[in-house]
Amino acid sequence: MASPGKKSYPLRIDPALWAEIERLAAQELRSANAQVEYLLREALARRGRVPAPSDPEDQRNGE
Repeated sequence: MASPGKKSYPLRIDPALWAEIERLAAQELRSANAQVEYLLREALARRGRVPAPSDPEDQRNGE
């Protein structure tokens, strides 16, 4: 179930890639979904395209 205020999107992904995302998420104490979002934000930041947080909670936590 999607978090309130978050866009739900079905994702088709290579199983080996998903397994790596799950391993990395476990190491960084995140859910796989949060890890995907983190990686997407990181990739956008490298390209100078950082979206503003839409959730006030994110702004308080510095994300």
